[in-house]
Amino acid sequence: MIDLHGKIALVTGGSRGIGRAIAIMMAEAGADVAFSYRSDHRAAEDTICEIKRKGREVLSLACDMTDAKACERFFQESSQKLGKVDIVVANAGIWHRAPIDEMTLDQWRETAANNLDSAFFISQLAARHFKAKKSGNLILISSTAGIRGEAFHAHYAASKGAIIALTRSLAAELSYHGINVNCVAPGWVDTDMTKHVFGDPTYRQTIEQSIPLRRIASPRDIAGVVVFLASSLARHIQGEVVNVNGGSLIR
Repeated sequence: MIDLHGKIALVTGGSRGIGRAIAIMMAEAGADVAFSYRSDHRAAEDTICEIKRKGREVLSLACDMTDAKACERFFQESSQKLGKVDIVVANAGIWHRAPIDEMTLDQWRETAANNLDSAFFISQLAARHFKAKKSGNLILISSTAGIRGEAFHAHYAASKGAIIALTRSLAAELSYHGINVNCVAPGWVDTDMTKHVFGDPTYRQTIEQSIPLRRIASPRDIAGVVVFLASSLARHIQGEVVNVNGGSLIR
């Protein structure tokens, strides 16, 4: 029932992990896809090949999403080469451990720039583009940490909490222009970003036991919700935060 044929989807941080899964699933649903990535050219090529196998057009661009000019270039090239953008997913981000009493200002600012500034830049570009065409779908990726906090990752949790506030603010502001704005907040996900954590089988089992569904999400578990929100099935959902964490917040 989900049909994105004729749609152009733009995904930030789309070469690996959740972003890669989103980009590929958008293509599976029929959308042409543009995605940004920082520096992993091999991962980007793999994602390009997967999207092409789905029979869809694809554009990738290596750029620093903490740079407003780079974000603008990415958006402009995507629009020029693929057509008017219909769906924007603000996914780019980082996650590093830093106890609050040891965290440096550079660490704080690096996380804020990658997680929050990048979302602001791409959201602003999306808003301008969508207002001109009087339609569009903006989906921001937050985290369970942005709702309940996360020890030793206060900078990450703060940036992801701000993403939730940004989502609700933009939904209220942009609703009357025919623009949907929503947020997906994953819990633990099995990606390159978390492989150093899950490398310890005992700790992995501890995490699994802390999740009511007793499993860690795959990137596609998150992507499916994002693609749903991008579809016409979710046209009356606005300003919501969809938690995809196996029930971690119900305890």
